[in-house]
Amino acid sequence: MNHLDRLEAESIYILREAYKKFGKLGMLWSIGKDSTVMLWLAQKAFFGNCPFPLIHVDTTYKIPEMITFRDEVAKKYNLKLIVNTNTKALEEGMGPHEGRLICCKALKTEGLNQITKEHEFEGLIVGIRRDEEGSRSKERVFSERNSESEWDYTDQPPELWDQFKTDFKKGNHIRVHPIINWREIDVWEYIKRENIPLVDLYFAKDGKRYRSLGCAPCTNPIDSNATTIDEIIEELKNSNETERSGRAQDQEDSHALEKLRKQGYM
Repeated sequence: MNHLDRLEAESIYILREAYKKFGKLGMLWSIGKDSTVMLWLAQKAFFGNCPFPLIHVDTTYKIPEMITFRDEVAKKYNLKLIVNTNTKALEEGMGPHEGRLICCKALKTEGLNQITKEHEFEGLIVGIRRDEEGSRSKERVFSERNSESEWDYTDQPPELWDQFKTDFKKGNHIRVHPIINWREIDVWEYIKRENIPLVDLYFAKDGKRYRSLGCAPCTNPIDSNATTIDEIIEELKNSNETERSGRAQDQEDSHALEKLRKQGYM
């Protein structure tokens, strides 16, 4: 087995363990490269079908091409898609002008918690990676939250030699991270190998492309001439920029994601 084969096998094992060990599960789909790879792995793990409903928290600020891609892929693969918008917060005037951390909490964290409670999900499958951002490096493959989806990052069980803890207090909420050990370059090499469809925002136009996708007001493209996957891979090999350098909430507060994730953010 090569490196990608090992990563794929581990992810498929994690997805199958989650399916076996837990009750009702949903899979978060941000429409970005990581969660789209995770969806691809889920279809491989379950012989062409994804047994988990896909969850998209729509802030109404997403880049339009992302929504178009979401709907096309959901229709093509006959996926069950749950979309939720925190309409109450929007009606009360919530938006990036209120402060990006405040906006993310209201439109993303609270929007996600609404779905979790409405559909009574015992856990959520999430496409985060440890190398992407500091607070994510503290996560476990099977990561426990309390009944309100709040995360105590100071109290994490060890996961030694792929021995995962899957027995949690009844009523607590579980996050499952199948691609947590992948790197950004692994994701791109796997996309190339598997020919996985992606939203074309990742490929350069007029000297700009998106490296990380989020809400339009808070996500900036990077300078790039990479128009193919091979060129993106080569660019990553020679870049010192962080993956989330174009995300405005990270610039507003260096501990932004840790604060948000503690409250239940994805």
